[in-house]
Amino acid sequence: MDTQWLISIIGFAVVSLFSPGPNNLMVMSSGLNFGYKKSLPHVFGVVFGFNFMVLLVGSVLSKVFDIFPFLPGVLKVLCFIYLFYLAYKIATSAGPSDEKNKASKPMSFTEAVLFQWVNPKAWTMALSAAGIYAADGNFSSVLLMTLVFFSIGIPSIFTWLFMGRKIGSLLKSQRQLRTFNYTMAILLVLSVSSSLLQ
Repeated sequence: MDTQWLISIIGFAVVSLFSPGPNNLMVMSSGLNFGYKKSLPHVFGVVFGFNFMVLLVGSVLSKVFDIFPFLPGVLKVLCFIYLFYLAYKIATSAGPSDEKNKASKPMSFTEAVLFQWVNPKAWTMALSAAGIYAADGNFSSVLLMTLVFFSIGIPSIFTWLFMGRKIGSLLKSQRQLRTFNYTMAILLVLSVSSSLLQ
């Protein structure tokens, strides 16, 4: 692979992985509501799940979509329903000290892995990267692309988790926590609205 290709895919990964999206917003919210340690399965589920998705999309699934062009439309409907459910869960979470929140729990590793398949931003990133940087379907290109996303995805997701913990230390009242969670829920919906409407 040439240097220009590598610089280009690194730039694409940095911008797409560090920008707000469902994974980042949900991890930040989890860090605030459940703490650093309890959010780690969610974090590692995102890292593994998204990169596994990139690998599959780059090597197989983009060809499946060419054969079955109706599948992206079905996925959009599923994404829309599930993300509104998650937005509701975030909005009604009220922080670790709230009695009703003690019964709730952060997203598990498996849930975070599976979430990637109904995450519009993840689909957009994976399909765009595969189409631009591994359009020939060469497995070595797909694998290197996946390794780039993996390497940049780890500091990205931990940055958002850290921001959630720092914000949590500043929000002292339940009212402030509820305001934060409502804001995160709205941002979650807005972060994917353009993808869902395309």
